[in-house]
Amino acid sequence: MSNQKYIAKALSISAFAMLILSTPACKKSFLDVPPQALEKSEEFFVTQEDATRAVSSIYANLREWKQTAFAPIAIESVGSDDAEKGSSATDATFFNAYDNFTVSSSEGQLNDFWLGQYQSINLCNQVIDKIPAIEMDASLKSRYIAEAKFVRAYNYFRLVRAYGDVVLRLHLPKDASEYNLPRSPKAEVYAAIEQDLTDAAAVLPPTYPASDIGRATKGAALALHAKVAMYQKKWADVLNYTNQVMGMGYTLFPSFEGQFRIPNENNSESIFEIQAETLSGIPGASNSQYSQVQGVRAQSGGGWGFNVPTEELADAFEPGDPRRDATIIFRGETTPQGDPVAATGDNPRYNQKSYVPFSTPFVQNEGEAQNVRVIRYAEVLLMNAEAANELGNTAQALSSLELVRARARGGNSAILPEVTTTDQGQLRLAIWHERHVELAMEFDRYFDVIRQGRAAEIFGPKGWKPNKNEVWPIPQNEIDLSAGVLTQNPGY
Repeated sequence: MSNQKYIAKALSISAFAMLILSTPACKKSFLDVPPQALEKSEEFFVTQEDATRAVSSIYANLREWKQTAFAPIAIESVGSDDAEKGSSATDATFFNAYDNFTVSSSEGQLNDFWLGQYQSINLCNQVIDKIPAIEMDASLKSRYIAEAKFVRAYNYFRLVRAYGDVVLRLHLPKDASEYNLPRSPKAEVYAAIEQDLTDAAAVLPPTYPASDIGRATKGAALALHAKVAMYQKKWADVLNYTNQVMGMGYTLFPSFEGQFRIPNENNSESIFEIQAETLSGIPGASNSQYSQVQGVRAQSGGGWGFNVPTEELADAFEPGDPRRDATIIFRGETTPQGDPVAATGDNPRYNQKSYVPFSTPFVQNEGEAQNVRVIRYAEVLLMNAEAANELGNTAQALSSLELVRARARGGNSAILPEVTTTDQGQLRLAIWHERHVELAMEFDRYFDVIRQGRAAEIFGPKGWKPNKNEVWPIPQNEIDLSAGVLTQNPGY
């Protein structure tokens, strides 16, 4: 059985694992019926098989609704200049409040994103706290804990970018006094993320056999650490971690467009992907809606048409850049896989990176087999270029930048000329431009522009305000549940 299928099969364990922190009922009664198909927490985390299932549930949970669908679109995408709501004008209008920065703290996607990350963190904390006591293979135990630390770091990175100071919970609560924690300063959150990634990189293997493809690797931990360091402007660390990844054998996939298609998942450029698969025998695990919610609207086998590319994004590509047509499905075109897209409809453009051919079979949702690309080698090269430029190493910056442009250029020397400037400011803008067009519609542009200090310039016309919109509001529901222990971000 492939690891994708094993991880998918473990989805039901996620539901069980969420119950471990639940408190016992006040007294027994005939109403206290044990939930069917769920195991008691005191009978779990006993064997090596239990440990395996618990770690698999972490991966399975990464593709669920709150992790990959509406909430991430709201929090991580439509605020940027690259994307807007899409779909019909009257459908899911709450997205507009994220696009024009009028969102209130009670809007539901804020709470969904928060809950999604903390549910995943809870699964990771259970593995980190419970597996050490299990009698099992020592090296496998260490690896499982390292995998959980990688995923926990990924979740906390998403949280700290979105909300700033957040609740930092690194262990399961020991008693009631540890349930309701205040927000920790973002510097402490970043320090915890970096410690998790340091620990993970020291243990995780560089590769896995085919049966375990999709698990977190040493390269994934180093690449994510570089990204975390980049958001803190720790340029020496960014350069160090990306240099290490660049020596691990990753290569750019020859076809920019092809790397996002299902047959090319987990390719030579992939550093970490959220795994998804259509499983006819386990329909409940065929649950990824990442592609469905962004698919071509109102076409059989397409999708709902949300999170669509803007005209500004289409215009951002240099003349002849093939990444434009590989990133955006334009109304009226025929895709490289032969799907004709209607010339009329609600939206003039769709996200081609999430596209799955309309004829692809599915059990639950269109495009349910599409993996989510989280970290690609191209981004490592661009982080390396940015760090090298900031540290004055112009030659290395230009070299790493050119690798990305050369792949996009293919054999056509008439387009995308090599960048040759040695002026640090001009080269910085060239690298930022390359991040923009290379990583477009991959849920990074919004936070990229903020960390670059350009949000007022680029997002200001949409309503973005400095000293407020660097972060989203803390969900009001979480503040209410905490009885005021959680505080709101300024301006909301």
